[in-house]
Amino acid sequence: MSKLRATSLDAFRGYAILTMVLSGSIAWGVLPGWMYHAQVGPRSNFVFDGSVYGITWVDLVFPFFLFAMGAAFPFSIGSKIRNGISRWRIVYDSVLRGIRLTFFAIFIQHIYPWSVSSPQDTRSWLIALAGFVLMFPMFMRIPLKMPDYLRLAIKVIAYSIGIVMLLNIHYANERVFSPGYSNIIILVLANMAIFGSIIYAFTINHPWVRIAILPFVAAILLGSEHAESWNHALMNYSPLPWMYQFAYLKYLFIVLPGSIAGEYLYEWLHNRTATEQSSSQDEHKRMPWILLLTIGVIVFNLYGLYTRHLLINLAGTVFLLGVLYVLLQVEGKNTNYWRKLYKAGTYLILLGLFFEAYEGGVRKDPSTYSYYLLASGLAFMAMIAFSIMCDVYSWNKLTRPLEYAGQNPMIAYVSTQLVALPLINLAGLGTCLTYFDQNPWLGFLKGVIITSMALLITILFTKLKCFWRT
Repeated sequence: MSKLRATSLDAFRGYAILTMVLSGSIAWGVLPGWMYHAQVGPRSNFVFDGSVYGITWVDLVFPFFLFAMGAAFPFSIGSKIRNGISRWRIVYDSVLRGIRLTFFAIFIQHIYPWSVSSPQDTRSWLIALAGFVLMFPMFMRIPLKMPDYLRLAIKVIAYSIGIVMLLNIHYANERVFSPGYSNIIILVLANMAIFGSIIYAFTINHPWVRIAILPFVAAILLGSEHAESWNHALMNYSPLPWMYQFAYLKYLFIVLPGSIAGEYLYEWLHNRTATEQSSSQDEHKRMPWILLLTIGVIVFNLYGLYTRHLLINLAGTVFLLGVLYVLLQVEGKNTNYWRKLYKAGTYLILLGLFFEAYEGGVRKDPSTYSYYLLASGLAFMAMIAFSIMCDVYSWNKLTRPLEYAGQNPMIAYVSTQLVALPLINLAGLGTCLTYFDQNPWLGFLKGVIITSMALLITILFTKLKCFWRT
């Protein structure tokens, strides 16, 4: 069973990482407001304003990736436990993975071209490319037969060169190297790799215990508002503030529900390989409508919450979920799995909508409880959609590129800044991109072109079996 491959989960993760790249590549300030984070769009004159409420598709890409990370736990951590690896070894591996991800977050942030030079120049592009190449011996298992000590020596040398590189780069705006200057997205992932993995390892057979941890996290976060409380002291304590902050643990509200979805997926894949049950005729007829409605629930909530039509959004969501409930009341080899995802997702979506007014309204930053709940609930719906597209309809032309990106997310994440843009600028084509920044359609096309380049780079290395792993 360790060879089970969840292609729908790979595609879901790939969608999250590529839309993350796309959202950072489109032209700034010329597209409609829903093409940016809700708190930095035209409603706030393209500067951050935490008093603006609502979410856009951009606000979902990071929580979707976190959700996919949690959904992978039953396959990665679960397979270790099933193979007899002790939980304390998993704790050690999880901490080590978190440390490596933290280094990754610090390293890439320092070698991004705009960190090295402002405006960017040839030196910054070459440093970015050199850093990208250097990360292969850091994070890839070298596909050659050699003693373990030699593999370790190569990694140590690569990391050493990377550290020397960071300490000797002349950065833009008189910046100096600092471990506190890191990529916040990867840093949050590092913390989730540690705490989420450890929690899952000790609650693998007790999912409700796993979920029961979340109210205690919420209690500490809420209690920390009182300066004299122990909650406040715990919230602000960190032995390594550049690596760990208790506030990062709020994203367990997304990662741990993701682990529940992953268990549903693993169980379904296991049963599917063990039985020869085929789809019933009724199930087959209902699949297009189930796919349409799961995507519809996501889109409808994005529209309703962004435009602040809250009562209409609540009523419409209840209606769509009700129709989806009826459609899922059919026997088949897939619907039992989808019903489990539907029940969990519906609960979280409705709970998030009931929490929407708390803290003023849903928003990504500063993030609200309604944001965690809604993002998790909508991710459950997305899992149903990707299951139909990948596992039933096998839309390979659409989903296979996403799967490649999902199998190699670290390369996909950095390939824009460290490969695509350096190559474009070194080829003298950088000025061409500035023409795309004046028109909405061209501004979006710019993002599509850059994201497509990042995808092609990722596909190349994935096909060559060059995977970065921590």
